[in-house]
Amino acid sequence: MNVRRRRISGIAVTAATAIGLGTLSACSSDSSAAGNTDKFDVVASFYPMQYLAEQIGGDHVNVTSLTEPGQEPHDLELSAKQTAQMGEADAVLYLKSLQPAVDEAVAQSDVKTKIDAAGLTKLEDHGNVEHDHDHGGEEHAEGEHAEEDAHAEEEHAEEGEHAEEEHAEEGEHALDPHVWLDPVKFAEIAEGVAKSFEKADPDHADDYRKNADALAKKLGGLDTAYKDGLKSTDTKVFFTNHAAFGYLAERYGLTQEAINGLDPESEPSPARIKELQTEAKADGVTTVFYETLVSDKTAKTLAKDAGLKTDVLDPLEGITDKSKGDDYLAVMESNLKALETALGAK
Repeated sequence: MNVRRRRISGIAVTAATAIGLGTLSACSSDSSAAGNTDKFDVVASFYPMQYLAEQIGGDHVNVTSLTEPGQEPHDLELSAKQTAQMGEADAVLYLKSLQPAVDEAVAQSDVKTKIDAAGLTKLEDHGNVEHDHDHGGEEHAEGEHAEEDAHAEEEHAEEGEHAEEEHAEEGEHALDPHVWLDPVKFAEIAEGVAKSFEKADPDHADDYRKNADALAKKLGGLDTAYKDGLKSTDTKVFFTNHAAFGYLAERYGLTQEAINGLDPESEPSPARIKELQTEAKADGVTTVFYETLVSDKTAKTLAKDAGLKTDVLDPLEGITDKSKGDDYLAVMESNLKALETALGAK
């Protein structure tokens, strides 16, 4: 799996000038219920989708998020009220495969405009990226039995063919959904969302287009900052307790090393700690990153045993008072500063 200088400070200024909308609230949980306003009512599945809807929709939309601030989005279960709210909305914006409960509700909903962000860019397989944080041992187990599986396939052609089909199906489920952490892919999604808004609410199409163009400039500036900031570093490897940064790592030439996909609440095994200690020395790793919505216990256990530092690398699945920024752009800038420091940016 793959998962720079303080030039970033200029991005915020440029972005604020470009957007021309003013800063929109990062948390719209107090918005009027979908379907009960004169605006274009959008139900967003979780924060990154909410951010896009607010930025592109501007004053013409009323955005309601299904995932409350501080709630872990992967584990979301919808209430009957939320399901009904979705049915009354003008549009629902979600990311298929990230939240099974939302996928099911959308499939059963009569909402006219269904916007699947996963269909607006190309999802990729970054290895055994778990979606529920509970399948950390699968990748290790597959590695242990790789030779056995290969031998079995050679001796049993028909069974091997069937196994390949099953593997292909598994591969589809293993596609990494964390596309919003790559500014380029997030911009692709934003463009698709804008087109959907324009089609569904043509009376305000010109404004949606204007807002979308401004957002594209913001994301383009963010991409440039990451490229410049991470171009020259002492190391390209970073440790994290959540395999969420595959797209970001791939975009900027880094390598993400998750703590064997372990549940954030559990402790890494002695064998895994030893393995990561060795890798940390070999690759010059200085920092173990944890995130805001889950416990830092795993990261701190590994850091203590391996003699490493800890810091926050926020997967931006939600904004809380613990977030290092009040919206997507600010938190992504904070993430860049954290990576610059941990990787030894020059």
